[in-house]
Amino acid sequence: MDSQSPFSGSGVVPTYFVSTFYYFTPIEDPEAFKIELKQKAQEMDIKGLIIIGHEGFNTTSSSDSREKLEAWKSYFKTRFQLAELNNKDSACDKIPFLRFSVKVRPEIVTTGRPDLHLESNKVGHNHHLSPSEWDRVMKEERDQIVIIDTRNWYEYDIGTFKGALNPNIEKFTEFPQYFENQKIDKNQKILIFCTGGIRCEKGILELQERGYDNVYQLEGGILKYLEEKPHQEFEGECFVFDNRVAVDQSLQPSEKYKLCPHCGQPAAIKRECVRCDTEFLICDKCVELETKKDTCSKNCAHQWTVRPNKKGPHQLRPYELMIKPQKNKTLEQRLV
Repeated sequence: MDSQSPFSGSGVVPTYFVSTFYYFTPIEDPEAFKIELKQKAQEMDIKGLIIIGHEGFNTTSSSDSREKLEAWKSYFKTRFQLAELNNKDSACDKIPFLRFSVKVRPEIVTTGRPDLHLESNKVGHNHHLSPSEWDRVMKEERDQIVIIDTRNWYEYDIGTFKGALNPNIEKFTEFPQYFENQKIDKNQKILIFCTGGIRCEKGILELQERGYDNVYQLEGGILKYLEEKPHQEFEGECFVFDNRVAVDQSLQPSEKYKLCPHCGQPAAIKRECVRCDTEFLICDKCVELETKKDTCSKNCAHQWTVRPNKKGPHQLRPYELMIKPQKNKTLEQRLV
């Protein structure tokens, strides 16, 4: 494999290839495009999630073949006559998605402000800082800037930039109110960031609308920063919305976190199920709940409540059922 490829990872043999990208471009008939996308994904053997709307598309897609994923990206470039996608790529030995899904929504990133329209020719030009520029500002102007994480509280908890403020929000639609409550001087230099960049594309528009013209966003988000500047100003891991749960500084699937079987939040506390004796990870909130803290799944929690002290077998979840056959493939089969 080409060592210069963005899919090279950090020395592990990749089985799956992942690409995250978005683009603001008019889509006249999202429902018709949804049908087209499903057909194309089936033809190209693509898994993942894509959100589409009249304003554009936003996706994280994956394949067990680098060539298939490159063809998928080329399809978007050709379909919308794009010179580039500004995609964030990584490779892993863990299946990111079980299926392909398309969702049509009023916004391709939910802000609660569908009236905020971003023209495609402004993406990448509205107070964007490249990872290198962002890194320099953080190191040279740390005492002069305010850094704000625009993501949800559980994303912040597992990793963020040094000195970043935590809005402690449940969803991005709460961010503008949090920002307003801070009473930050309109002349203050502010840096905002998110996972892949798209939340900040919309968020900065609202802040500028409120009179904040000295706000800068991280181009490509945390994922692009880690691709270029690992082990620098970002601490911890970056949450991602797929079965990897999070990626580390080398963009490899987290070895520390899994999804909590009860609430779906990142989990890192090891426990052993009282019903089926399976070792599992639970989040710091569910571990405080008597009905959940000792069981590895909603099913075990229910069965243990109905029939206390009655042991039962471990039931494989869909992800475990999918990953098991993959381990039996030869190296050549896995890299096709």
